[in-house]
Formats: sequence, C-alpha cells, structure tokens
Amino acid sequence: MAKITFIEHSGESRTVDGRDGQSVMEAAVVNDVPGIDADCGGACACATCHVYVDEAWTEKVGGPAPMEEDMLDFAYDVRPNSRLSCQIKITAELDGLVVTTPERQG
Repeated sequence: MAKITFIEHSGESRTVDGRDGQSVMEAAVVNDVPGIDADCGGACACATCHVYVDEAWTEKVGGPAPMEEDMLDFAYDVRPNSRLSCQIKITAELDGLVVTTPERQG
C-alpha cells in the first residue's frame, strides 16, 4: 500500500490508499477523488486523468512514454511535470506521492 495525496486546483487535499500495481488513476476513481474523470478507463486514450506530479516526486515517478506524450497534447494547461495518472503505477517507492489536478480536464 502507498499513500497518494491529491491536491485539487483549489488547494483542498485528500490522501488515499493505493495498492501496488494499481495506477494512480485507479486509486483516484475507487476513492471518488474529484478532478479525475478517467473517461477511457485507463487505456491512455484520452487526457481526462491529467495530473501535475509534485516536483519532489518527478524523478522517482519518471517521465511519460511517447504514447502518453501524444495524449498530453489534448490536456489542459500542460506543464513539464504533467502526467496521465493512468500511466503511473503504484509501488511501495511511491508511498507519499503528491499530485495536483488541473483546473479542468481536457
């Protein structure tokens, strides 16, 4: 299990438990985290689970794969630390991960 903190664009935060192997998006959906729409269900076919990875975690999380980069073109307000949460797999090393949701999803 890993604790994942989601910070809404308004500043409100919520910490949830994520299971190893689960995606950050799946943990958000199971726990009804606002701001994660996940329209494609985690297939990396939309950009509605876009998050900003806290800068302290960007190296540990890593960067997007080419297919994810292509989908980020459809996201709102993309930044250098943007990721699709469906593509971030939870491991024990990500315990304490902090991500922020954008003002709106693409």
